[in-house]
Amino acid sequence: IPADTKEFAINASNSRHWYPPVTRYVDEMLAGETGPRAKNFNMRWIASMVADVHRILNRGGIFMYPADQREPDKAGKLRLMYEANPMSFLVEQA
Repeated sequence: IPADTKEFAINASNSRHWYPPVTRYVDEMLAGETGPRAKNFNMRWIASMVADVHRILNRGGIFMYPADQREPDKAGKLRLMYEANPMSFLVEQA
């Protein structure tokens, strides 16, 4: 995985439901060169974790599917057994 990247993947249609730290992080990346990260980022969202992780393995970046305020009792959106665990194993090995 490339160490430096200018891409991230998140479903922006859910932005109105994100918790403030997620909103702040994404806003920092969207601010581009004039923002606190001083870098222009591209936002990608294929809506398939496997495809997004494949792109990240090749081009770097981060995939985010954060918990949001719609269901505060849930810690996140990814299913551990057949999404998060297999993909995190591949990323860790890379």
